[in-house]
Amino acid sequence: SILWANGYGGNQSFRFDLRDPEKPRVLGTISPAESLSHAHSFARLTNGNVLMTFQASASDHKRPGGVAEFDSAGRFLRWASAADSTTTDYIRPYSLTLVPALDRFVTTSADMEGSPPSSVVQVWRLSDLKLLASVRLPPGPRGSEGIDPAEPRVLSDGRTVLVSTFNCGLYELHDVATDAPRAELIHDFTGGDCALAVVIGNYWIATVPAAQSLVVLDVSQPSSPREVSRLTLENGAEPHWIAADTASGYVVITGKNALRHRVLLAKLDRATGAIALDSTFRDAGSAEPGITFARKTWPHGASGTAVPHGAVFSRASGKQD
Repeated sequence: SILWANGYGGNQSFRFDLRDPEKPRVLGTISPAESLSHAHSFARLTNGNVLMTFQASASDHKRPGGVAEFDSAGRFLRWASAADSTTTDYIRPYSLTLVPALDRFVTTSADMEGSPPSSVVQVWRLSDLKLLASVRLPPGPRGSEGIDPAEPRVLSDGRTVLVSTFNCGLYELHDVATDAPRAELIHDFTGGDCALAVVIGNYWIATVPAAQSLVVLDVSQPSSPREVSRLTLENGAEPHWIAADTASGYVVITGKNALRHRVLLAKLDRATGAIALDSTFRDAGSAEPGITFARKTWPHGASGTAVPHGAVFSRASGKQD
């Protein structure tokens, strides 16, 4: 129930106590990571420590960042650079996923500042943070499928890693346990600006803003994913960020345009892969699904209508919020 989150633009990260979700408390900032700046993503290790990606070098933002490990209280422990002399590819560590069964973790590369595009995924050894390989995602028929790798995810077998890109490609990483991993394009959602993906059981759920949709793939055979359902939103709503409660199958959705100030809730049928909006999740007195964050005064002063972005499911005292 301790949430780690970054204020990317301010180059600071924070810890929040969510044991009482209706009364969150800020526990403080996370200590600096020596030569790294601008944290992006977090992954909690089995020992309670947290591994983080950092986009850039603190001393020279023209250099790639890396990864750093912190203890549960937010104290810096160790770090490693993502710079790789064996490649000329542009690298800016973005997101990550852990593969403990193989003593590996995987990071992606996409620049939050919108600088040169990247097509690199990096594979590291988890036990000592050693960078093992920088893998270029090969292009597909469109030529841009591998640009800006976004979210890596481990499938239910604990060993297979799939990687989504902001240009709507989906890749499988092969030979992750070796020092020579490789990537294969396995699906193209088409379009651009695809973003978050979540895994529930054998299903990969991806946001495809150009289609105003959440698309569900059956990835029980990763090299041959199969679309089993899609949830298409209306009135210009473009999904961007999603988060899942894997136990219940609920998926929370935020996004752009008509979703800019709203949150939707969907539910996946874990048996069939069918996905649909939860019509009971709505503003009081409204027949339309979803919650709208109306203009109000926030604790730090009046700042207009909220723009929800990231979301998490919190569990406290046996209650889910």
